[in-house]
Amino acid sequence: MIYSMEKNSKISRLILGGFKILKIMIKNLRLLIFLDMERVSLTIITLKGGIKMTIKMIAVDMDGTFLNDEKKYNVVQFNQIFQVLEEKKIKFVVASGNQYFQLRSFFPSHYERMAFVAENGANILIGRKHIYNAEIPSENIKKTLAILEKLQPKNLILCGKKSAYISETISDSALNEAKFYYPVLKKIANLYDIGDEGDAIFKLALSFDEEDANEKLHILKKSLTGILIPVSSGHGDIDLILPGVHKLNGLKILGEKWGIGLDEMATFGDSGNDLEMIRGVKNSFAMENAQQKIKEAATTVIGTNNSGAVLDTIQSLIN
Repeated sequence: MIYSMEKNSKISRLILGGFKILKIMIKNLRLLIFLDMERVSLTIITLKGGIKMTIKMIAVDMDGTFLNDEKKYNVVQFNQIFQVLEEKKIKFVVASGNQYFQLRSFFPSHYERMAFVAENGANILIGRKHIYNAEIPSENIKKTLAILEKLQPKNLILCGKKSAYISETISDSALNEAKFYYPVLKKIANLYDIGDEGDAIFKLALSFDEEDANEKLHILKKSLTGILIPVSSGHGDIDLILPGVHKLNGLKILGEKWGIGLDEMATFGDSGNDLEMIRGVKNSFAMENAQQKIKEAATTVIGTNNSGAVLDTIQSLIN
């Protein structure tokens, strides 16, 4: 059932003014609310009614989205959902800036039957099968390392297809933190000699103090013009990726392989590295805790990552 109310009615103004109340009702009534900025009309679609979205692929960011602040999720609920997804032949994709080996560890029973747009789209796998990876030219890696020497990130990781690489001078505390996101991690004496490892490097991952991250991001955007694109992963983390390599590009690659269009996908995210897939997909969902630009780009804003909103919303979409 669809309800549409134009701006020139008192009801419309009341609803627009009470948007927070409507958002609270979404979880209980299973409603999606769309605001048409051109017609300035409000459309409410009941997911349990006669109209259903045609969703063939669901892609979720992990940190700040699918995972709560303790880096966990409701496994029982997910197992039930994943069974329905398989029955309905809906693809489940993990789209994250993190390493493939870390991402699959969250789904030990299912990872071979799902896809991974890892490293912000620079490394794509279906189960264990490798589909695509980007590669930064070695001369651009060296140029970037020279620029980064002046900015002095707390952590600097070169991310490759076989492994991630970090300086052997790193402190034990920083190393342990890095290993959570990059469980396959190798120390090397000199990052400038990364070519000796014979690996395809497709991303540089940086960490700064959170209060300094925005300033560093602006500096990097100017310094790396024409070389790499800096994107925020939140919490002081910045990834440097090749132009055109992002999560949306990864979803397009999978969509072409599976015959799934962007209008048949649903995406969930919270940070700057989710922007393309939130903005570029018709059915996109931003977390309540998301960066403001992600909320503005999304079709719908749902609850926080600590409320289980992603799984609740997926359940509504597929039931």
